[in-house]
Amino acid sequence: MHFRGKLIFLTLVYAIYLAAFGAFAWWHQAMMPASRTAKPVIVKIANGSSFKMIAAELQKKGVIRSKDAFYVLAWLGKRLSDIKAGEYKLSPAMSPDEILDILVSGKVVQHLITIPEGYNMFQIASLLDRAGLAKKKAFLEVCTDKNFLSEEGIHEDSAEGFLFPESYYLTKNSSSREIAATFIKQFMYIWKSNGFDKRAAEMGSNMHEIVTLASIVELEAAVAREKPLIAGVFWNRIKLKMPLQADPTVKYGVMVEKRINRKRLTWKDLRKSTPYNTYTLKGLPKGPICNPGIDSLQAILYPKDTRYLFFVSKGNRTHYFSRTLKEHNRAVDKYIRHK
Repeated sequence: MHFRGKLIFLTLVYAIYLAAFGAFAWWHQAMMPASRTAKPVIVKIANGSSFKMIAAELQKKGVIRSKDAFYVLAWLGKRLSDIKAGEYKLSPAMSPDEILDILVSGKVVQHLITIPEGYNMFQIASLLDRAGLAKKKAFLEVCTDKNFLSEEGIHEDSAEGFLFPESYYLTKNSSSREIAATFIKQFMYIWKSNGFDKRAAEMGSNMHEIVTLASIVELEAAVAREKPLIAGVFWNRIKLKMPLQADPTVKYGVMVEKRINRKRLTWKDLRKSTPYNTYTLKGLPKGPICNPGIDSLQAILYPKDTRYLFFVSKGNRTHYFSRTLKEHNRAVDKYIRHK
């Protein structure tokens, strides 16, 4: 009996040893990178995904060897509920530990998006939509949400003019509200850090007026050196209570009303009264017509001292400036009508 009991004991010990060795071998294998040669893959984790769903997706994508081992790894580290939703770029050459660290830290993929100077909010919405970062309709709804705008310090009907043109790194799990807030906060930073608020006050103006005029300069001036001069012309016309007669304001009014982006204006467009048509309005349009860059803001705040009241395109991205209507009409004949 003694020998038999000893044999059973040894057999049990051996079985435990084999099981432990097998478990160790399984664990060691599971904790190794899934592949040393496979290319990185994009893994999207939706809000509300359970850890088991995430682990299964990682195994399906070939990023980890074992979903069960990955679950145990997170359970041992008390990190089962710490993974953040988003879009991740993961390499099968990473260890499960490294992958778990990335998912817990929220190091999601960032997409570079550049907003060109002079883009309006409709163009920006389309840009974001094409990049898969925000739905056009949702972004435009945010841009006209007065509660949201008020929270961001804008007391206007839309965010037009305040979506600062710049290059940004955005993530696909950012909401339209977060993206718009990022653009607006950058505008506010530029406005305040450059002392534009103080300069506007010195001129007896305010942010809305400055941004509105800057947006017109942005679309009228094709070369930066002419911006302060064009700004000077507009200020002169405002002082004399002359209509600004800026074609880009007419185009914007048509686009807002009819959702048509006209390349060429008609006489009917010029005569049609809209809140933006500076041929029929005296003074400023209802609001900005695009999102101006810092050069255009500076041009309006620090315009060139000039006596010019008119300018016309010479067809080479520059303009001919005139002091009198007679001189202006001659320039129009030379550069526009004869062509």
